[in-house]
Amino acid sequence: MNVSIEIGLLVSAFLIFCSILMSKTGYRFGIPTLLMFLLAGMLFGTDGLGIQFDDVSVAQHIGMVALCIILFTGGMDTKMEDIRPVLSPGVMLATSGVFLTTLFCGLFVYWVSGWQLHTGVGFTLIGSLLLAATMSSTDSASVFNILRSQQINLKHNLKPMLELESGSNDPMAYLLTIILIQCLQAGGVSGWEILWSFLLQFVVGIAGGYLLGRLSVWLINRVSLKNAELYSIMVLCFIFIIYCSVYLMKGNGYLAVYIAGMVIGNSRLFKKKEIGTFLDGMTWLLQIVMFLMLGLLVNPHEMLPVMLTAVLVSVFMTFVARPLSVWLSLLPFGRKITHKSKLFISWVGIRGAAPIIFATYPVMAQVDGASQIFNIVFFVTLISLLFQGMSLSWVARKLGLTEPLPEKEDNFGIELTEDVGSTLREVLCTEELLQRGRHIRELSLPEGTLVIMIKRGDRYIVPNGSLELMLGDRLLFMQHGETVER
Repeated sequence: MNVSIEIGLLVSAFLIFCSILMSKTGYRFGIPTLLMFLLAGMLFGTDGLGIQFDDVSVAQHIGMVALCIILFTGGMDTKMEDIRPVLSPGVMLATSGVFLTTLFCGLFVYWVSGWQLHTGVGFTLIGSLLLAATMSSTDSASVFNILRSQQINLKHNLKPMLELESGSNDPMAYLLTIILIQCLQAGGVSGWEILWSFLLQFVVGIAGGYLLGRLSVWLINRVSLKNAELYSIMVLCFIFIIYCSVYLMKGNGYLAVYIAGMVIGNSRLFKKKEIGTFLDGMTWLLQIVMFLMLGLLVNPHEMLPVMLTAVLVSVFMTFVARPLSVWLSLLPFGRKITHKSKLFISWVGIRGAAPIIFATYPVMAQVDGASQIFNIVFFVTLISLLFQGMSLSWVARKLGLTEPLPEKEDNFGIELTEDVGSTLREVLCTEELLQRGRHIRELSLPEGTLVIMIKRGDRYIVPNGSLELMLGDRLLFMQHGETVER
């Protein structure tokens, strides 16, 4: 049946609107927002209100676009000073952790396949490892969203470690998925070919992401555009240029965009605040579209035959494979990471859109058991988002890993864009400050420092040098620095 573009847009807008409303309801009950988007898709899908969507290719391509932007934005939000102390354990979790999870879970799936469960689920050893590989990574969209929306402040640098892991482990899961599909299609791949593919993907991905990220910073800071909004569009173009260029060079495009995001986010960048705001909005839109689309793609009645297997796999992955992988991956760091921290890291092995998107690759490759792989991964993702996502803050509190959020003083509601090259700082007028002088001109401020506003009670005062300061005043200082050259 042919549907006009107007009807298509109307239905799409209505679905997104309903998803947003459902997410608000879910938030009241502590249900992860992204899970509500997934459930909304299932509600409106074939087994729900009857919207038919079965184009796996479209889902895969939209998922690829969404993951690129989500990973890039996650990289931009990752501050080097935060992740530097946890860089080594984060990388170990993102590489060996994913590999070990695939190995343990794959062997378990192969073992379960030999049981007489009368479910029709049966996999070869390579097929079992492929199923495990598709869901071996923690989902960056889910982890970023849950940690930030629940405003969890974690001790021991756990938050940057978890965000680093979730942002950088998708490339490893993707690589394992592609290699195992090749093994099934070609009947086998030599160990040297696998090793060469790993090295090429990671070396080209890291080098390409870093170099193209530096080039992007250089271009943004030197290209003069009359319309400031075009800088955000330029960054959007760079994301896909980086992904596609590295992919064509046989590197890992997902790793490249994450590295490039980190490079750009930790550099002085013209219109950085506006670019970040634009990408945050794009990330939310694409997360909604991606989870909604994946919900539409699945047929819940097809999950019933694999439900028992999916539950067993989910329980094993959550309570055995993930904790064992975390403990072994962090073994080289000894007591630097506490047992409670390792327990919490194990619990934050949340699955989301990335595993479902990776599960579409076997479907597109038409490998044996591909539909079973997709349905099992989808069911495991639902369980993970529901139980692990909802209990994240509770588990953190029970393990004593939370601490109060630092108070952010913002009495003036003023922000400066980074390209101005100046910083704002609030200072409380105390007895010690008044001893230096009761008038602003007597404070002997450093060169390039100005008091631009004073808050006295509920009043805001634009000061001059002769203004008399009073105890309890809040002074807003602006310190000048170099502006970004263009």
